[in-house]
Amino acid sequence: MKKLIFFGLFFLQTFVFTQKPNVLIIYADDLGYGDVSAYKQGTLKTPNIDNLAKSGRRFTNAYATSATCTPSRFALLTGTYPWRNERARVLPGDAPMLIAPNTFSIADLFKTQGYKTGIVGKWHLGLGNGSIDWNQEISETPNDLGFDYSYIMAATNDRVPTVYVKNRKVENLDPADPLWVSYKENFDGEPTALSHPELMYTQKWQHGHNMSVHNGVPRIGFMKGGKRALWKDETMYEVFLNQAQEFVKDHKTEPFFLYYALHEPHVPRVPNAKFVGKSGMGPRGDAILEADFCVGEIIKTLKETGQLKNTIVIFSSDNGPVLNDGYYDEAEEKLGNHTPAGTLRGGKYSLFEGGTKVPFIVSWPSKIKGNTVSDAEVCQMDLLASFANYFKIKNPEANDSKNFWDVLIGKSNNGRTELVLESSGKLAFRYQQYAYIPPHKGPAVIEHVKNETAFSDLEQLYDLEKDPGQKINIADKNAELLKTIKEQFIEITKM
Repeated sequence: MKKLIFFGLFFLQTFVFTQKPNVLIIYADDLGYGDVSAYKQGTLKTPNIDNLAKSGRRFTNAYATSATCTPSRFALLTGTYPWRNERARVLPGDAPMLIAPNTFSIADLFKTQGYKTGIVGKWHLGLGNGSIDWNQEISETPNDLGFDYSYIMAATNDRVPTVYVKNRKVENLDPADPLWVSYKENFDGEPTALSHPELMYTQKWQHGHNMSVHNGVPRIGFMKGGKRALWKDETMYEVFLNQAQEFVKDHKTEPFFLYYALHEPHVPRVPNAKFVGKSGMGPRGDAILEADFCVGEIIKTLKETGQLKNTIVIFSSDNGPVLNDGYYDEAEEKLGNHTPAGTLRGGKYSLFEGGTKVPFIVSWPSKIKGNTVSDAEVCQMDLLASFANYFKIKNPEANDSKNFWDVLIGKSNNGRTELVLESSGKLAFRYQQYAYIPPHKGPAVIEHVKNETAFSDLEQLYDLEKDPGQKINIADKNAELLKTIKEQFIEITKM
């Protein structure tokens, strides 16, 4: 009997030691560089995200590819610059799926290695083929891009339909009460925020969000029916968290890849009652505390199931911060001394650093030394090639994704030396320590969100080592350097 027990334990230890690591990407929405207290930039406290940084490696020079969400998510999943796809812009709620089903995604990569793959939370990369009947199976979903399981919001928090989609069907939909959606015109007799302002008891619109109202919140787009399937904003965090936890628990004995896409702190910010008032910064701050709680709970689940040591956890955000993004929610009035973008210039929608420089933390307790910091330049787009290298397989199709595996795990500090960044289809360029912004037509400031765009008739060049806040344009005084950087930028963008 003792021999049997010994060999059983030996087999178990060998299995645990040799099992491929689980991979969990936690992706926040509109969370700024200064919103995570581990970066010591703002005044808001995020203890659970900070604990993740203490257990792993915190990157101070990490980027999303874009200053808005859809293109950043496109790049993360495909390993391709979003500006190479003219449709990779912020999508309406009824947009067809942006990524072609035959595209090799990061989820496909993990599937080739025997992983169970899942996505929970925000998708915002389109669904279907352009003509969705929400009452039937949806033809193109994340399940066509390598995900075995998907539980997502249909569009975004602020767009209709306000329902969850599980794999290919709207969750909890009653066939006797079909769901109808339009982004062109309202349905006869259906109230809107304009015709019935008294329906807005949770939040009021400041710009753009004045169509169908659900749960006291005005949205973009028109919707009718589907009452049983409609979500409640206050419990969304719990619905997605439970789904993520169940996915982790269901795959205790096999490697998994989970893309857990938080909806916080994107508008409308309607945090659960347990977080309301806790930040002192209004709904935006409370929503960030809600997101931080979710990080703590999913890590707790990994501990309870014995999976934490062999799980690579990557935490980041899709773009920089924004305060007023369409609703009156006192994000500006109650900000206090907090700095969502830290010392960076700009935020969401901006080609300045605040638009694309984001929190980025990698934790793998069994392999990565805890409480370490790296200044290496890294990009979310490179995760695909980096994991392909780890698995010792060719990186198919993702020509823009580069292997920085050793940088991610702390064996090297040699990150990217060049990176093209994007906002609303307009480009900027990181080259070594410099940020180059070509001349772009457009407003210098988006008035309703009060974020600088960096659009200007002038060429801009900043030395980020000396001037991280991008206050001094050195283009005029560095002709040769500017010429070299422009040549590199042109070479990459013409490919």
